[in-house]
Amino acid sequence: MVIRFLFSAAALGFATWVVPGISMRDSEPQNAVMGILLVAIIFGVVNALVKPLFVFASAPLLLLTLGLFLLVINSLLLWLTSWIADQLNLGWHVDGFWSAFWGALMVSVVSFILNSSFISKSEVNR
Repeated sequence: MVIRFLFSAAALGFATWVVPGISMRDSEPQNAVMGILLVAIIFGVVNALVKPLFVFASAPLLLLTLGLFLLVINSLLLWLTSWIADQLNLGWHVDGFWSAFWGALMVSVVSFILNSSFISKSEVNR
């Protein structure tokens, strides 16, 4: 679980670095890392609590689009995470929906690659 959290934090950090509309206000490395770790905690809580509600409410649309609407849901959750981080003055910000969209896509791809590369098959089967 800790490894998956660190992978999620790494994916958020990578998206912050690559996607133009996602930014971290603090430029000091130790503060930026701590900020990304706190944002990863918020992102994990938002995904655990809010995502099931969004998926349930949009189930017909998910079926109609063969699951592609999950990209929109993930974008909205990343944007919500940004709003919460702004309220807590963490210095991490997503500019708009399209930045959130590309950031969510980047976080999904990087998390998938890290999880599939470094987590053993025996841990997946547990």
